[in-house]
Amino acid sequence: MCGVAGFWLKGDMEVAEAEATLQCMADALLHRGPDSSGVWFDPLTGVGLAHRRLAILDLSLNGHQPMRSRSGRYTVSYNGEIYNLDQIRTELERGGSIGWKGSSDTELLLEAIEQWGLQATLERCIGMFAFALWDGHDRALHLVRDRFGVKPLSVAFTSRGVAFASELRSVTRFPGFRKEIDPAALSAYVERSCVPSPLTIYLGARKVTPGTILTFRGPSAARVTETRWWSTAQAARNALQSPFEGSREEAEHDLEALLRDAISLRLVSDVPIGAFLSGGIDSSLVVSLMQAQHHRPIRTFSIGSPSAQHDEAGSAEQVAKHLGTDHTSLIVTPQMALDSIPRVTSIYDEPFADSSQIPTFLVSQLARQSVTVALSGDGGDELFGGYNRHLWAPRIWSVVRHLPRSLKTTAARSILSVKPEHWDKIVGRLGRLSPSRQPGNHLHKAASALNSDSPQALYRLLVQHWSPSEVLKSPVAWPLDQRFEQVGGLSESIMYQDLIGYLPDDILTKVDRASMAVSLEAREPLLDHRLLTFSWALPTRFKISNGRGKVLLRDVLNRHVPTELTDRPKMGFGIPLGDWLRGELKEWAWSLLRPEALERDGLFRPEAVQTYWNEHQGGGRRWENRLWTILMFQSWRAAGGLNP
Repeated sequence: MCGVAGFWLKGDMEVAEAEATLQCMADALLHRGPDSSGVWFDPLTGVGLAHRRLAILDLSLNGHQPMRSRSGRYTVSYNGEIYNLDQIRTELERGGSIGWKGSSDTELLLEAIEQWGLQATLERCIGMFAFALWDGHDRALHLVRDRFGVKPLSVAFTSRGVAFASELRSVTRFPGFRKEIDPAALSAYVERSCVPSPLTIYLGARKVTPGTILTFRGPSAARVTETRWWSTAQAARNALQSPFEGSREEAEHDLEALLRDAISLRLVSDVPIGAFLSGGIDSSLVVSLMQAQHHRPIRTFSIGSPSAQHDEAGSAEQVAKHLGTDHTSLIVTPQMALDSIPRVTSIYDEPFADSSQIPTFLVSQLARQSVTVALSGDGGDELFGGYNRHLWAPRIWSVVRHLPRSLKTTAARSILSVKPEHWDKIVGRLGRLSPSRQPGNHLHKAASALNSDSPQALYRLLVQHWSPSEVLKSPVAWPLDQRFEQVGGLSESIMYQDLIGYLPDDILTKVDRASMAVSLEAREPLLDHRLLTFSWALPTRFKISNGRGKVLLRDVLNRHVPTELTDRPKMGFGIPLGDWLRGELKEWAWSLLRPEALERDGLFRPEAVQTYWNEHQGGGRRWENRLWTILMFQSWRAAGGLNP
C-alpha cells in the first residue's frame, strides 16, 4: 500500500522547485509508504507525480514508483493491490513472453493498460486501488479510483494548477492552496459525521468518486471529464434481473466457495499477514476461512473495553481459541483514548466523527507490531443486511405511510417520553429477541423517523446525527442529499445507499486512515465485487429473515464456529464514549464545547450544543454521537485544519 500525489501546473516552474514541491507532497504521506519515495516531473507539460511506497509485493527496487511502462507512453503513481495478478499475468503472456523486470502489480497494471487500454484493464481487475496515470501520447492525466472506494484520492483546483493526492494533507502543500471551509461540506458533515464524496471540507477540492476515472486534458476544471467505469447501481440491477433460483443450502455452498476464493486471493503477500477479529459474524467468518487455508496459526487482533456493554475481547478470544489462531487483544482505557485523540484527529485530515475511529486506530497499532497486512470483515453489513435500519426501515415505512400525521406525532412522543435507559431495561427482558445492545437509542431513532413522508426522508433521518439547521448558524443545502435510489425493495435500497455512501465515506475512510497511519495495509475480502453480484441476486429472505440480518453469512459461519460464540447483538469495535464524556473525557470535551470556544469561528450555535451537553451530563438522554461530531470538528480546527 502506498501514497500517491502529483500535479499539473499552469505556467512554468523551475525543475528544482517542481521536484521539491513533489517531494514535499510525498513527505506528507510518509506514513502511507515508509519504505521508499520517488518523484517524476515532465518540464515540457508541467505534469509531476510523486509516490511513497509500502512494499507488499516484490520488495525489491523493481517495484519503485513512479513507474514508466515498457514503451515509455505511460507513467503511474499507484496505490493498491490487484489480487488476481496471476490470472492477468497469464492472460497477458498468451501472446508471447514478456520481459518482466519484477513481480509487482504496478508493472502488471502498466503492461495491461498498454495491451488492453485503461477501462478494459480495470474491468479485469479484482482489487482495491487509486492511482494517477499520465498518458504521454495523448497528453492526458487519468485519476482512477476502485469500485467501492477502498482507497482514497482527492483533487484540488487552484490558480497554480491541479493537485491530487491520497490524502488532503498532501494536496494542501501545493502552492496556492487555501484551507477554506466549504459550507456545503460542513452541513453534510454535521448531518453524517463525515464529509461525503465527492465533497471535501475545503473549497476547491473534491474526492474522486468510487468507480470513476477523471481525465484531464489540461490543468483546469474546465478540461476534465468523468467516466464511470463501474456502476454499483447497474451491477445490482443486473443481478436482480438474474435472480438466484437455487435452495438456501445451494446458496450457502456457493457463497462459501466465493468467500474462500476472495480470501485466498487476498493472502498473497511478501510480508507477514494477519486479521482483525472482533468476534462478530463478519470478522469471524473471514478468520475462519483464512485459518482453513493456513497450516500454522494466523495472527489475529482485537480490542476490548472495561465496560462489559462494549467489551468484545472475550468473544473474540473464544472464537480465536476455537479456530486455533495466535490471538492478541488490548483493553482500551479512557486514558488510552484521551492520549490517542490528538493522533486520531490528525490522521483524518478533515473532520471525521465515527467514535470507533479510536479503537480502530489502536487495533491497527497493535497489529502493526506483528504484521504488515491485516484482513478485515468490512462490507458484510452492506451486502447482506447487517444494520438495524435494514430490518426496521421497511417495517416502519409499511406502518407510517398509511397513518395520519397526528397519530404518528402522538406515537413518536410516547416513545420519546421514555428514557433510552428505561427502554434498554424493558427490551432487555426479551433476551435474545433484542436486536441491539442499546435498544433504547434505536427506539428513539425510530420514533424520530415516524414523521417521514417518503423512503428517502426515512433513510435520511435514520442516518442523521444533527439537522444542520439546528446546530449551524449558516446551514447550506448539500448536493447529495437527494440521491436516494430505489434498487430492489426498501431493504435493498437502503443497503444500496449504505454501499455507495456510508461504506466509503465512513467505514472505509476510518479503516484506511487508521491502518495507514501506522503503515498497515488493510484488505477487505467481503468487498470483492463478485460477492456484490452474488448477494444482490439472492432473494431477500436469504439475507434478512425473522428479524435477523446476514442470514446466509451466519449459515456459512455456523459450519466453522459454534453458534453460541457469535450469536449476539452487533457491536463492532465500540467504546463507552457516553460514559467517558461524563467522566474521564469531560474536562477535555468541555474545553472544546464551551460557548467561547464555539463562538471563535462563528460556525456553530453554542446554545444548541450546550443544551445537548447538559442533557447528556444529566443522564436524561445519550447524545455522545452528536457531541462527538462537534468535538472532532473542534479538534481538527485546533490542530491546524483552517488557515489562520
